[in-house]
Amino acid sequence: MKRRIPARVAIVTAAALVAAGTATVGISAATSEHRTTANRPTTSGKPTEKEIAALFDQWNADVQSGDPEKVAARYARDAVLLPTLSPEIRTDHAGIVDYFEHFLQNKPRGEKIRTVINVLDGNSAIDTGVYAFRVTDVKTGVERTVEARYTFEYEKRGGEWLIVNHHSSVLPPAI
Repeated sequence: MKRRIPARVAIVTAAALVAAGTATVGISAATSEHRTTANRPTTSGKPTEKEIAALFDQWNADVQSGDPEKVAARYARDAVLLPTLSPEIRTDHAGIVDYFEHFLQNKPRGEKIRTVINVLDGNSAIDTGVYAFRVTDVKTGVERTVEARYTFEYEKRGGEWLIVNHHSSVLPPAI
């Protein structure tokens, strides 16, 4: 059974839902009933969490390739990189390439330990968590593992997912 509501209530409710961006609304003036898409599945083209998780795997494969340009190509031209093993904030392509030229000498191999993915919309997502990198000291050949917290912010630009913000910091000891 359809519940009838006054037209004024329907219009105000519809306006609030549309303004909040939570629904599209159709109103039938003849019956003063309203329909919202708030509870319907969306067809917005939002990526799945699995698709966003795969972006790290692609980035990690490029890291393991040893080619800093290949890794840097995953970042937007205006991306910001706060890297794990450098105090310098990288805010342009040349700076990102420079960081990876040095970092890749350590033959890093990354692995996610824990990840939380938040798909914001069809063109943006955040992947955050903890990862570990096995790195080999260039001078001594000694391998060690560096655990770090990370955040990758992705945007789809020109049909391609790019990193627009990447923050990675060494995991502090528990207190």
